[in-house]
Amino acid sequence: GHLGCVNAVAWNSKGTMLISGSDDTRINIWSYSGRKLLHSIDTGHTANIFCTKFIPETSDELVASGAGDAEVRLFNLSRLSGSGSSDNSIIAPSALYQCHARRVKKLAVENGNPNVVWSASEDGTLRQHDFREGTSCPPAGSSHQECRNILLDLRSGSKRSLGDPPKQVLSLKSCDISSTRPHLLLVGGSDAFARLYDRRMLPPLSSCRKRMSPPPCVNYFCPMHLSDRGHPSLHLTHVTFSPDGHEVLLSYSGEHAYLMNVNHAGMNEMQYTSGDVSKMMTYSPIVNGIELQSCVSNVFPNGFPIKKNIAAKLDKCRKLIKYAKKSLDNGIPYYGIEACNEVLNGYSHIIGSALKHECLCTRAALLIKRDWKNDAHMAIRDCYAARKIDNSSYKALFYMSEALSQLGRHEDALDFAVASHSLAPLKSEVAERVENVKKDIALAEAEKNSKANDGASRSDIRGGRILSLSDILYRPEANGDVPQDGSRSDRDDSDYDEELELDFETSISGDEAQDLDSNILHGSLNVRIHRRGDSRDNAGASGPSDSPSSSSQSSRTCYLPEPAVDMKQRFIGHCNIGTDIKQANFLGQRGEYVASGSDDGRWFIWEKRTGRLIKILNGDGSVVNCIQCHPFDFVVATSGIDSTIKIWTPSAPVPSSVADGSAGPETCDVLAAIESNQQKLSRSRNSILLHVSSLTVRPGGQEGWI
Repeated sequence: GHLGCVNAVAWNSKGTMLISGSDDTRINIWSYSGRKLLHSIDTGHTANIFCTKFIPETSDELVASGAGDAEVRLFNLSRLSGSGSSDNSIIAPSALYQCHARRVKKLAVENGNPNVVWSASEDGTLRQHDFREGTSCPPAGSSHQECRNILLDLRSGSKRSLGDPPKQVLSLKSCDISSTRPHLLLVGGSDAFARLYDRRMLPPLSSCRKRMSPPPCVNYFCPMHLSDRGHPSLHLTHVTFSPDGHEVLLSYSGEHAYLMNVNHAGMNEMQYTSGDVSKMMTYSPIVNGIELQSCVSNVFPNGFPIKKNIAAKLDKCRKLIKYAKKSLDNGIPYYGIEACNEVLNGYSHIIGSALKHECLCTRAALLIKRDWKNDAHMAIRDCYAARKIDNSSYKALFYMSEALSQLGRHEDALDFAVASHSLAPLKSEVAERVENVKKDIALAEAEKNSKANDGASRSDIRGGRILSLSDILYRPEANGDVPQDGSRSDRDDSDYDEELELDFETSISGDEAQDLDSNILHGSLNVRIHRRGDSRDNAGASGPSDSPSSSSQSSRTCYLPEPAVDMKQRFIGHCNIGTDIKQANFLGQRGEYVASGSDDGRWFIWEKRTGRLIKILNGDGSVVNCIQCHPFDFVVATSGIDSTIKIWTPSAPVPSSVADGSAGPETCDVLAAIESNQQKLSRSRNSILLHVSSLTVRPGGQEGWI
């Protein structure tokens, strides 16, 4: 039915119809029971459609679309000529909103509300369109009329890190409204933080003519290890509530998918502050202000002795840990990590502290050995938890030192190595670890001095020579996010790689938000390099470029960082780099499973509670972007770069790489596929250079991103 990439799919509330939007600028309406195309609407959009929705409580007659032309359009299907027409149905929009200045990436609707649709745009605003108040908006910049429909003005809302005040434009990529508590609004965009707002507490709707300070949110959501990175490329591509509204799921570009708890009553055991990250990575005999325990015992957490009726489960846990240790020795850490996950996620309520400590240390060692993206950070979490259980064991300190070395934090690694050696002075591997870290520090210092001397002998751009991209990437002034004591070779593989903002220009005129042609143009490319912290114009495309009022500026000088909610589960295996609309969603009416699309043409299903990978399915010739679960049936709709939509059922005879934890027909390729995805996520600086040298630019200044 479509002639281009299918960027959006959505079910109606009854699950009887499916709506899709595509690069061909058409909306298609499909019958679920008949598996056939009902209507194909020429929307009139002049750029790719990124989002489509049925408007609730309208007998599925009203549908909305948002696109790369910055427009939101509303269509009344009852105005279609004839019935059952599927060929090039032409219908004028019943409402046309043109007040956004950049691409509209996501629409949201409220259950039971037939009058309003919300749109999230890369211009940094989330707008509320009420059909009762008007069916059109003046174009951005019109002088004769103001459009007062901005619910969230985040044109000064992006944060570099949790401890920094919001300053730059937060280009919104996704939004969602809770189905159980519709006053709660979740948004995500061009930084690492998803934000939860209570619509009842937001200020009145405003216009784009005056940029407002970002309103306070109920919660920030961000995995702790991503909260202080400040990388310009780190951003969210999709955010969503769980069916019961108690959890949120975040999907990151260049990262994994993460599950978090919604903070209901203002208190959350998963909350952290901007200072907690460094505390976790800095050695101290005291954790969270509490002196560590000196010993552990094989009793329940409540102090009662082990009962016979759980002896079998505990025996299973011991066997799983034994298997994990064997995996550590034979060089296949993936399955050992899965075994530890089963123990810690499935039996944490019955295992004693001794067994838990052993499992945490074993998993940390396995994560360090596997060394996929952010595995070192996950190992640090395990070591930190193990230290709170027992400070008389050297293992947690030892593995903490190894993880910190992987991140290039050699000085901190040495502190933990020395502490480990003091507890186990006769362990040869511990003494060797101390010496290795000392060598790492010496090498890092030598390289730092060498680069400093080399940099002093070179002429800067002020001396008349234009710096190459390689010069800028490897110049001696270290980025604030990169440890000063880490060597370049160490940092190349670490998660603290320095990143740059690259602006691409072509000689083609036109709005950068529009795809004028799907053909790729090859030609000259002008590259501007911006270090983080360089002064640059961060004004939004709509409204004046003046910053918020002076009173808000003065308040930022005494900015008090808000806490954020940390992850409780990570879902790993897929790859999310190539497109900006990739979804991760809950599956099932109770949301017991999580699924995500991937750049390798597959889609992945995990068990939500444990994070265990359940299935890998081939869903597209190139990339799977969209995953939408049927509201009632055991059915999932997926779409991507292909021009087709695929409907999946549990009984479908489709090969799966993983089936209920057992080996499937493609088992031999499971690890190879996952490892390939992780390598793509962990590209080094050399990959960045190769990527820049081989870029092809689409008309309008885009370089292939959706």
